[in-house]
Amino acid sequence: MDIEVKILKDREAKLLVSNTNPPMVNALRRVLIADVPKLAIEDIEFHLGTIGDEMEDKEYESSAPLFDEIIAHRLGMLPIPTDLELFDFRDRCDECEGEGCPNCTIIYSLNKKGPCTVYSGDLIPVGENDLRPVDDLIPLVKLDDTQALLIYATAELGTAKQHAKWQPTNGVAYKYYPEIEIDQDSCNLCGECVESCPKEVLDIEDEELIIADLEGCKFCSLCEEVCAPGAIDVSGREDKFILTFETDGSLTSEEVLKEGLQILKGKFDEIAEMSESI
Repeated sequence: MDIEVKILKDREAKLLVSNTNPPMVNALRRVLIADVPKLAIEDIEFHLGTIGDEMEDKEYESSAPLFDEIIAHRLGMLPIPTDLELFDFRDRCDECEGEGCPNCTIIYSLNKKGPCTVYSGDLIPVGENDLRPVDDLIPLVKLDDTQALLIYATAELGTAKQHAKWQPTNGVAYKYYPEIEIDQDSCNLCGECVESCPKEVLDIEDEELIIADLEGCKFCSLCEEVCAPGAIDVSGREDKFILTFETDGSLTSEEVLKEGLQILKGKFDEIAEMSESI
């Protein structure tokens, strides 16, 4: 398998994967979705009762318009910046044996009094300011002038096999690399195929139909339908693919790709060891 990087931004990647086959590129796709770990909030403690404010000489009711379970779910889905070299899985941590320690967990606090909108940026990491949520303006809940929230939340590593909140990627997809053959003798340069293409793949230049953006082809076959039979043939290569994905910001696309390839290699090594022992 050969990989050529076309786009590698913090949250976006586009790769050309060649010298492989659909099962292999699909295996990489599934690993990027389900096996790459990230941090997410797992345990949440809500303060119950009243919350006093000595400065205002006022008491707030520790409540919100939403059920605690809904707020907990929203907190769990927040993207948390992740350093895979710094943190261990909680259930595999040698330091605390799963009790929770700085090597496997991060503790966050949230203390807000209404009236206000509570945002993801109000979640403050205890002792590690660099680990604030990736996006500050994700709304969580609105509080009125008598309501307040005091929350302690613990984030830990996990994978999307356990829950979607541990999925660092989205929009992970691949397609066959396009091949477009044009029979210039059958083409009368009417331009209908150019106008019909939603991705502007084709164009007319110097009185000849040309391919302007081969990788943009979506295999809709509209150009084949409007042209004379045999003028245009669209197909996909069986050994070359375009793989694209985005991240939620908890990991960069480069970190996701490197970790995914390492995990995939480990899976194949494990299969090889098992086959040798048979």
